[in-house]
Amino acid sequence: MHDSPTSASAAAAEPPGEWHLACLTHELASAPREVLIAGRVIAIFRTPAGTYAVDGMCAHQGGPIAKGSLDGSCVTCPWHGWQYDVRTGNNILTGRQMLTTYPVQLRGEEVWVAVP
Repeated sequence: MHDSPTSASAAAAEPPGEWHLACLTHELASAPREVLIAGRVIAIFRTPAGTYAVDGMCAHQGGPIAKGSLDGSCVTCPWHGWQYDVRTGNNILTGRQMLTTYPVQLRGEEVWVAVP
């Protein structure tokens, strides 16, 4: 999800869950951020299209997604090169959703993520 507090896709899916303060916006200025929320590793990305949160571990072998390279909305896992769209969690090669996405809200300088 991106900067808006709600979206049509979030409304159509299950309730967003509990909101957690993940980081501050300036912490995303130079690199994505990996955070631990409710026992889940979550990667947070700031792209020209918005701010997004996805599973922080690669679906292939658990590589650290936030440490991968970001090109637009495509992140490449640093371990084996698997690529995902951070907006959808879809694998770039297959188009299948392989990473869970989480709703994001920007509240002033704070980035909040909803985790079920």
